Amino acid sequence: MRKIAVLTSGGDSPGMNACIRATVRRALNRGLSAIGVRKGFDGLIDGDFIELESQNVSNIIQRGGTILHSARSERFLTPEGRSAAAANLRNDNIDGLVVIGGDGSFRGADRLSEEHGIAVVGVPATIDNDIWGTDLTIGFCTAVNTALEAIDKVRDTAAAHDRLFIVEVMGRSAGFIALEVGVGSGAEAVLIPETPTDLDAIVRKVRKRISMGRSSNILVVAEGDEAGNAFEIAAKIEKISGLKSRVTVLGHVQRGGSPESIDRVLASKLGWAAVDALVDGAGSCMVGEINGEIVIHPLSDAWTKKKKLDPLLLVLSETR
Repeated sequence: MRKIAVLTSGGDSPGMNACIRATVRRALNRGLSAIGVRKGFDGLIDGDFIELESQNVSNIIQRGGTILHSARSERFLTPEGRSAAAANLRNDNIDGLVVIGGDGSFRGADRLSEEHGIAVVGVPATIDNDIWGTDLTIGFCTAVNTALEAIDKVRDTAAAHDRLFIVEVMGRSAGFIALEVGVGSGAEAVLIPETPTDLDAIVRKVRKRISMGRSSNILVVAEGDEAGNAFEIAAKIEKISGLKSRVTVLGHVQRGGSPESIDRVLASKLGWAAVDALVDGAGSCMVGEINGEIVIHPLSDAWTKKKKLDPLLLVLSETR
């Protein structure tokens, strides 16, 4: 192994730059050349490569987003797109690839490895925290803290006006952010895709708290909840009970901002470990951290195995 490439793919998450930095630094430390691929898998197909040295990745550990830019590639879903990507890697004498992203990115990377024999290591970076095989994914903790800060401010205005607020956070198919934020903010209810939503029970709880003199009530909703998005849930609650609510959708603000220390450190560990996995011939795999230890799993485990929510947090979210 003499030359490796690194790319970021899918939705951006805070800490991706820290991971790029660690990957490049470890590659250079082991005597390898490091190539950055711009714009994700599209960059592989287009041959949008740039050689990276230490100076290229200095002063980026604290920056949000990704200096390599990210994209979701429709072309890479086709055999022709993957063939073009593999040809560009071979033409540039690149021996291995580090893919920083989520399970969709890992699926594409795994196909590239299977079809063309490219050595690939995945680094889990997604604010959703829904990748099996690692306690945390890069960006999750920062996204949670961003949402918590916003909800604390919403709580202030809710208390000032005796209002019910419904706050929607990201999580199309996973409720990790909503559950963590809901418990951390003291929300009256947390609505997530993994559990059934009983709006009648939620209305009863809110009415009881109002009768006890509670001046603010907050519901935290994952965008993929079975009852609908925050606006749909607000309409249903008003129809059931007559209670009017205000809706706040946090949206992509959760992806932005400077990464928290835990995401910077996790990204640094996993970027470093990804290069070692490539050099050691681990094959198509992902790196993660469980109980403070670096672990390596087959890349396909990221989507064939289901990561479970913390059962204690589920209990806490129901006992307010």
